[in-house]
Amino acid sequence: MSLELFAPLLFVGALLAGAIGALTGMGGGVVLIPMLVIGFGVDVRYAAGASLIAVIATSCGSALRRRQGLSNLHVGVFLEIAAVAGAVGGALVAGLVPKSALEAMLGVTLLLSAVLAFRVPSSAGQLPEGSDALELAGGFEDAGQHIEYAPRRIPAGFALMGVAGLMSGLLGIGSGALKTLAMDLVMRLPLKVSTATSNFMIGITAGASAGIYFSKGYVDPVLIGPVTLGTLGGAMLGAWLLPYLSTRWLRPFFALVVGGLGAEILWEAWRAWHG
Repeated sequence: MSLELFAPLLFVGALLAGAIGALTGMGGGVVLIPMLVIGFGVDVRYAAGASLIAVIATSCGSALRRRQGLSNLHVGVFLEIAAVAGAVGGALVAGLVPKSALEAMLGVTLLLSAVLAFRVPSSAGQLPEGSDALELAGGFEDAGQHIEYAPRRIPAGFALMGVAGLMSGLLGIGSGALKTLAMDLVMRLPLKVSTATSNFMIGITAGASAGIYFSKGYVDPVLIGPVTLGTLGGAMLGAWLLPYLSTRWLRPFFALVVGGLGAEILWEAWRAWHG
């Protein structure tokens, strides 16, 4: 494929990935990596390097949600302590893991995220009785109604963020899917808050491991240009659309996207093992 055709196609794919990443809190990496590996034949490690840069762009583009009152900075910064530690560890060992194993881990991670997305929590996090020592509670306006919330099971959520960071460093996906589900299902935050806060967090997590990928030569300038521009544009579009979309629509959309991509990447890993 010529560069004249390669760059526009990659830009359009990244635009779509950025929009999906912003709407679901996954980051564009879960769409970009299968697209690059399967559609363009890029090595999974170079795809991960490009994805990490795209995830940073998605996070920046989705910062619009902070003005809309959805993103909880206190929750995000607190949980990023664990996520960054995991991301650095994952990036350091990513080069030692076989390509097919990385693809299999990515597929399993996406399928697990899709299954968990259908487990609707019984209720959103309620305000705690007594003081909120970590100041993690918040509120937002949704369809003219003021909703207040506070996270539950904070130690469990913190531990899961370490796992999410590890997967981000290994796979270059930003781990937004795991972060969104951890905040939604474990910490019982409203889905829109989980999505918006995840988009704030994924840029920090990706930045922690992107430098390591760059030092190992896994960041290709030919990929970075169209990927970054397309993902940033898509993320800004998704951030603008989010307040107008129903949570009931976001959850099945989330599961459909990550489930389909997970099955596809697992199939490619299976073919590589038995090829």
